Amino acid sequence: MTCSKVVDPSDHKSILRLALNEAEKSEPKPTNFRVGALLLNESNGEVLATGYTLELPGNTHAEQCCLLKLSESYSIPEERVGEILPENTVIYTTMEPCGKRLSGNLPCVERILRTQKEGKGGIRKVYHGVSEPETFVGENVGRTKLEESGITCIHISGLEDDILKVATAGHEREAGE
Repeated sequence: MTCSKVVDPSDHKSILRLALNEAEKSEPKPTNFRVGALLLNESNGEVLATGYTLELPGNTHAEQCCLLKLSESYSIPEERVGEILPENTVIYTTMEPCGKRLSGNLPCVERILRTQKEGKGGIRKVYHGVSEPETFVGENVGRTKLEESGITCIHISGLEDDILKVATAGHEREAGE
């Protein structure tokens, strides 16, 4: 299954905006960030899958939804999705992938890492708009884990305020904020 949308793979900010549009579909809640993501074949600009926080049943994250939707379209388990990813598949996410989940679900960093087989193929590049705030799990070590595993992490600047506004909608504000 593809989204049958093609984008200019060199226009990173516009692609991140598409991920932000996905994040806006997520219901605001005080217990999670609203995040959007998309899988992209960087060779030809084909959007392979999109996702947003809580799109699918369970306490699902945006990156997880992308991988699940793509795996379901090929009728394979998510842990095998790396077998069908085109070469040069990258992921764009409004917030860096989580390295720890309080829910007990597999962190998104681990989901990205398992797309690789013996350090080859799979997702080799992650574009993100903001670092994960320390609200729920403290310091996010996801980016460090990805980079230590040979995955390039690239911050796309310019949308931070918009991303954080969407991500934290539904969170209670202290008086005076």
